[in-house]
Amino acid sequence: MNGSDESIVISCDKSLLQLDVVLGFLSRSYWANKRSQERIRKSIDNSICYGAYADGRQVAFARVVTDGATMYWLCDVFVDEAYRGRQIGKKLVQAIVQSDELKDLMGILGTADAHGLYEQFDFQRDQERMMRRMPDFVRKTGKR
Repeated sequence: MNGSDESIVISCDKSLLQLDVVLGFLSRSYWANKRSQERIRKSIDNSICYGAYADGRQVAFARVVTDGATMYWLCDVFVDEAYRGRQIGKKLVQAIVQSDELKDLMGILGTADAHGLYEQFDFQRDQERMMRRMPDFVRKTGKR
């Protein structure tokens, strides 16, 4: 799946990912800042990953976990601070939800601050039914 608009290219080709950019941003994020680089790399290896690129530089990222039949979980979405306000996040999410692999599956995600973005793509808030269980090592140590 590749798409472009002017100088922004969106791709799910993992060979294009700039891991230093992804690792750097996630280490500063509120949701993944306690994950080790090894854990982040393993999550990338086992997921569908999308990148957005401006003039060959990675400026956004999203990771998708799926069973390929019923559902996907959209996670680790970010747009580089210097590139925000240019509709890149919107184009990235649009490419994901319209992809052949995911368009007919139920999508889920968690966000603390981007509800408006995802609601544009028919994600709905559902606080009553969702639950989570953290891994044993997180519950014991607080580290991810």
